[in-house]
Amino acid sequence: MAENNQEMHENLERGLKNRHIQLIGLGGAIGVGLFLGSATAIELAGPSVLLTYIIGGVAIYFIMRALGELSVAYPVSGAFSAHAARFLGPKWGYLTGWTYWYMWMVTCMAELTAVGIYMNFWYPDLPQWVSALCALLLMTVVNFIAVSAYGEFEFWFALIKICTIIFMIIGGAGMILFGIGNGWEPVGITNLWTHGGFFPNGIGGTLMALVMVMYSYLGIEIIGVTAGEAHDPKSTIKKAIDEVFWRILIFYVLSLGVIMAIYPWDEIGHLGSPFVITFEKLGIAGAADIINIVVITAVLSSCNSGIFSSGRMLYNLSLQGNAPSCFQRLNRHRLPWIGILFSAAVLLFSVLMNYIMPAQVFVYVTSVGSFGALFTWFVILRTQQKFRATLSPEEKKLLTYKMPFAPYSGYLTMLFLLGVVVASAFRDDTRVALYVTPVWFAILLIGYHFIEKNKRKHERKSGSFKEEGETAEGFAASPADVRIK
Repeated sequence: MAENNQEMHENLERGLKNRHIQLIGLGGAIGVGLFLGSATAIELAGPSVLLTYIIGGVAIYFIMRALGELSVAYPVSGAFSAHAARFLGPKWGYLTGWTYWYMWMVTCMAELTAVGIYMNFWYPDLPQWVSALCALLLMTVVNFIAVSAYGEFEFWFALIKICTIIFMIIGGAGMILFGIGNGWEPVGITNLWTHGGFFPNGIGGTLMALVMVMYSYLGIEIIGVTAGEAHDPKSTIKKAIDEVFWRILIFYVLSLGVIMAIYPWDEIGHLGSPFVITFEKLGIAGAADIINIVVITAVLSSCNSGIFSSGRMLYNLSLQGNAPSCFQRLNRHRLPWIGILFSAAVLLFSVLMNYIMPAQVFVYVTSVGSFGALFTWFVILRTQQKFRATLSPEEKKLLTYKMPFAPYSGYLTMLFLLGVVVASAFRDDTRVALYVTPVWFAILLIGYHFIEKNKRKHERKSGSFKEEGETAEGFAASPADVRIK
């Protein structure tokens, strides 16, 4: 099959090395939710939250394998937005790209606010907006230097999280088996079933925790966005995605299993961060300071990834004709600098609004971003199915990276995601998204109507119409140009 290295006509620098991609993928799977938000999931499900993380991890694995199949065939920075435009139609590329951009904007807004809160742990008199502004400026500068600079920051940020979790697992295992930090009296693992059983709140509690668990995986799909700037996307993307499920098992299931073996599950939510109380029990001085540093690096990592992803998404949306053409401009490092600058400017304004807007309005704004991840994952799965449908049996055999058990795994995972949406209706803090999200998509569809109207008007004036079979984003219509080796 013909290979086309210029899909989407991207001209970004492929400066992300294998170690960058591996740690970006790992960092994307480990967020602030593990260090702080896991207490909420434990409160809902008790020890059975371990099963919840495994079930959610299986779903994420299939989502990432679907993304991997597409990204290896078409390694572009627009990732799922570009893929959706190619295989589902331009409207879906538009909806996916702008929703993902918005998701990162509200996520970063919340993360920047969190920086101010965490810095107040040491400097209570420091205004929160000062810390948020400094963090935003730092991450913007990093994204302006070169894509390799972004990769280096993510590498070290992820390494800090990994080392912290591994140390906690090893120390906790020592406490469980040998009584280290507990007067040399082994703790054992009986806490996993002696306080109301493994399912203290029933199966319903386990299922309700799925909403919190799936939100904690938000950002893991950034591996696909890096494909457009990976030095060797075919091998690095494969390796990063193949290890996703095992990373989830080790860093989520094992770490939370250790914590709940040491402490009764119904006490964890009242004692503070699970990691802080475990470090304190191990006799580590300044445990709260250590975890605060780790959480701040995790927040900065999220903001760094948000600016990176949003800039690339605007760049690719522009190539699709669904964003202003100025976003296509690259600087001397071949970075989409206008997209990066625009996203940073929006974040600057949103951080300001976060401090002056009513708390309820903030909840409405961020709720759409939370559902943006579920929407993106659903589109990835559906796009992979449509991609397969364009291939002949011979072409399918030539795929070097395949979605396991397709198409059944895709349908089951999509059904699972719909179940998470239904489950969110039973929680007060997530139900609001069911009301606000349709408003967001209505706004997007109105915008798309005017964009298409202006395109047709411009085509009539210039007399330039698309050739039959040519899609809006520049791909050939025939599946025969799929990049399969």
